[in-house]
Amino acid sequence: MNIAMELSRLVIQENSESQFIFLKEIDGTRSFPIVIGTAEALAIDYRLKGLQFPRPMTHDLVQNVIDAMGGKLEQIIVNDLREHTFFAKLIISRDGETIEVDSRPSDAVAISVVQRTPIFVAQHVLEQACQ
Repeated sequence: MNIAMELSRLVIQENSESQFIFLKEIDGTRSFPIVIGTAEALAIDYRLKGLQFPRPMTHDLVQNVIDAMGGKLEQIIVNDLREHTFFAKLIISRDGETIEVDSRPSDAVAISVVQRTPIFVAQHVLEQACQ
């Protein structure tokens, strides 16, 4: 079972390589952080602020490839947590087919921010992360 979540907070620390995104349960109170890199944090921050660049950034490129192939990003799922590392999948639909693409959660969230794609977390991951 997957639980609907939202990006509730982005923490950028200038003096650290570790940045954080916080996912919060939409219909509940549980929340947890995911450590991400500075580049991904800045990409999410720029997207949240609506900043545009003259050429596609990496996360824009991924979305452009999905669009060009006739697909639609339906949702992202943080689907596993192993040895303190989160795993995610992009769920893409195309011509009635569902395609799952392995992703880091930070990249998945960065892509989902502009598209307002739903974010889900697997029940077992939420339980582990919120212990």
